[in-house]
This record gives sequence, C-alpha cells and structure tokens, in this order.
Amino acid sequence: VDLLSLSAACDALDQHNLKQNDQPMDILQIINCLTTIYDRLEQEHNNLVNVPLCVDMCLNWLLNVYDTGRTGRIRVLSFKTGVVSLCKAHLEDKYRYLFKQVASSTGFCDQRRLGLLLHDSIQIPRQLGEVASFGGSNIEPSVRSCFQFANNKPEIEAALFLDWMRLEPQSMVWLPVLHRVAAAETAKHQAKCNICKECPIIGFSLKHFNYDICQSCFFSGRVAKGHKMHYPMVEYCTPVSS
Repeated sequence: VDLLSLSAACDALDQHNLKQNDQPMDILQIINCLTTIYDRLEQEHNNLVNVPLCVDMCLNWLLNVYDTGRTGRIRVLSFKTGVVSLCKAHLEDKYRYLFKQVASSTGFCDQRRLGLLLHDSIQIPRQLGEVASFGGSNIEPSVRSCFQFANNKPEIEAALFLDWMRLEPQSMVWLPVLHRVAAAETAKHQAKCNICKECPIIGFSLKHFNYDICQSCFFSGRVAKGHKMHYPMVEYCTPVSS
C-alpha cells in the first residue's frame, strides 16, 4: 500500500462508487476495489506488484483489523481509513482526507463523527498488539481533548482538526511515528553505534550525551556498560551534520 498515491486511491474508490461511509462492503466488493488499485500499481511497478498475492494479503490484513469476527463485511469508512492511513501521501493530506470522510456536507464534525474516525484508526495498532502504547482502545479521552482544544464548540472544522493533529494526540500518534520510521529507513548517520559498532548508522539514530545507538540495538533492548534504558534519548530520523 506504500506505493499507492492518495489520488490513485481516491480514483479507485470513486470508480467503485464507495461514497456511503456507513455502508458495509462485502468480500467481493473489497476484492474488486483492491484489484483496481493493484492492477494500476502493477503498471507502474510491475517488478514489485503481484496482483493476486497483493489483493489476497491486503484483504486478509483489512479483515484482521476490521472484521475480527470474520463476518465477511467491513464498513466503507474502515476500508478507506485502512488504505489511506498506509498509502503514500503527506501526513496532512491524509488527515484532510480522513476528516472529510466523517465531516458533514457543510464541512463540520461533531464528537460522534470524530469518534468513528479515531475508533477505526486505532484498530491498526490494536491489531499489531501495540494499542497500549497509544493510550489503549478507549478513544474518548482523545475526542474530549480535541473538543477542549476547540474551546468546547459543538462542532469543529478541518483547520482546527489539523491544528489538533499536529499536537500528535494519543489515539493518532502511531501514524506520525509510522511516517518517521519510514522516513528513517534509508537515513545514514555518520556515527558509530556504541553497542554493536555499526558505522555509519542506518535508520534511526539515538543519541544520549556522547553515546550513539542504532535502531536494531535500541529496539531489541541491548545496552552497553554504564548505559541504562531509561536514560533520556534524542531520536534522529533524518541525517544531521556533526
């Protein structure tokens, strides 16, 4: 899905007339829409995209996230949230698109509608077993915090939602984290890991005083003599000069 542009995703959704976000989609509708998406991607990346395999894997992932009881149906909103969250687009463009899906025709969103969006979004880290890191499955505190940020207005508009999202609220912080992980994948840092001695460090680099750690050592919890896991660290996901 990381090869899919937001405009191509929107084209496929329009082509299949997926406009009613509260409507259910059955397996056949999901497969048809994913086939349209991956047929187009295969034309651009024929060495990377095996259409039947990609459709099968993406369908399985969507059902694991949004249909744990395997009823064979997920809501259109869930399908859009899953695909758009992981597609290739700027964070703010994703936020704008997702807000538009739950906003009324006048462009405003109340607490119930925002709750629907946050609920569908938090299912992605939940399926990975990571939901506790993002405040658990309860999205109510995040909904409350958004409307407090809006001075308790009954409805919010897109600009205010974007301002709130820039603060990386608890239920949604996984998405900017995912973007930073992706951005860091190819970053090279002219530093040597104090634990495994890798140089240059590829990916995330973490720094504490004169102590550098690569992402493999950090994520696997390895430490060197005299260093504790609870020390404060600075995380670099793009290369920096000395």
